[in-house]
Amino acid sequence: MSEFIKTLTRKNSLRKHCQELAVSELKKTLDDLREIIEEKQALEEVERKAQAERLDKIKSIRKTMEAAGLDVSDLMGSVDVGSRKKVAPKYRLKDENGKTHEWSGRGRTPLVFQKFFEAGNSREDCLIND
Repeated sequence: MSEFIKTLTRKNSLRKHCQELAVSELKKTLDDLREIIEEKQALEEVERKAQAERLDKIKSIRKTMEAAGLDVSDLMGSVDVGSRKKVAPKYRLKDENGKTHEWSGRGRTPLVFQKFFEAGNSREDCLIND
């Protein structure tokens, strides 16, 4: 907490600092604080209304779902969140051990393919043609 806020929120500290101010300056400060309070209250009211509208929409959607015989779990089960289709391999080669390696051609080049290309071979040499 800053020193200013400590002073502002503690009556004795505030009184001590206000001794140096004229009454007109204190009144001006009080008016400014009232204005700030009104602004903050208005903002909180807008946020409260937005939250209430959001909750009303949620209730309405739940009623519609219940009328349709649906549950939230039905929606979650039907949505495939975060999964991607697997891309079919485009390139295939066998290493010196006879193991088959496949690559879609996307993303970082696997080391086996990188070594194959560095040895003077091209991508067309390991292209899958089936």
